[in-house]
Amino acid sequence: MAMPLRQTVRIATYLARQKLRRREKFPLIVELEPLYACNLGCEGCGKIQHPAGVLKQRMPVAQAVGAVLESGAPMVSIAGGEPLMHPQIDEIVRQLVARRKYVFLCTNAVLLRKKIEKFEPSPYFAFAVHIDGLRERHDASVAKEGVFDEAVEAVKEAKRRGFRVTTNSTFFNTDTPQTVVEVLDYLNDDLQVDEMMISPAYAYEKAPDQEHFLGVEQTRELFRKAFADGNRRRWRLNHSPLFLDFLEGAADFPCTAWAIPNYSLFGWQRPCYLMSDGYVPTYRELIEETDWQSYGRGRDERCANCMAHCGYEPTAVLATMGSLKESLRAARETVGGMR
Repeated sequence: MAMPLRQTVRIATYLARQKLRRREKFPLIVELEPLYACNLGCEGCGKIQHPAGVLKQRMPVAQAVGAVLESGAPMVSIAGGEPLMHPQIDEIVRQLVARRKYVFLCTNAVLLRKKIEKFEPSPYFAFAVHIDGLRERHDASVAKEGVFDEAVEAVKEAKRRGFRVTTNSTFFNTDTPQTVVEVLDYLNDDLQVDEMMISPAYAYEKAPDQEHFLGVEQTRELFRKAFADGNRRRWRLNHSPLFLDFLEGAADFPCTAWAIPNYSLFGWQRPCYLMSDGYVPTYRELIEETDWQSYGRGRDERCANCMAHCGYEPTAVLATMGSLKESLRAARETVGGMR
């Protein structure tokens, strides 16, 4: 786990406080979507399927920052849509960083080199660039040629300017262990990004492509083979060891989607950003009025093939904190990732 030591200590302290307060449900990271508009039409994403009137909307800065503060989460993942299309995205980031929130700005990087002057490097801020494969594979997934090359140049420029850069890669049933290894080797060794996040694709109901999502057993086989030969230990993966165990089928967990809540133009989305069973105006209502026991594999058929980060990474993190053995294991991997 390549999370910086300062961030690791901050999150561990935060989790300890929740335990002392005997809080059963609390956020680890807020998925903030200040717009739905995007400059790409990725086959596995349904955000741009919203009506034109919704796609024109931009969340006010005060509303975006206020939602994060209301939740109390120590980390924020700003997504969309494409966040760099928001005219005040730099101000949203600036205000969150000023409040010592760890901010990850998720981007396809098409606009990154044009907008980078608006941002300043900070230990509380990172660009999270979406890269789903090497050139041909990535460009096919975003339905536009040249995006991979632009993303690579944007990553290089951001790192040259002193920014932390992470990546997020989603894998489909068209992937093989070899294609996973190829892109992660490239990001880790050649592009040398700071951290990498990986996720099996989930069958998002509005996505144009409904044929290439992974099932549970497919996911386990894919990552078990990709992680072989020491790759898992070598790659700078931004995940807890137990979540990686989960991906390859060495551990299983219930879903805790409440720990990574989604806030968008419509409000707090229940139960998670991948499913839409309504919205509520406050975080408290989301936590207290959602029937969390109704969701997860074995409870809701829509969750049958989900192994997504938003539902299972927080479960793995909480399990790590509840075990001295797993806490020491995570600490060792954190120190190892700093070398």
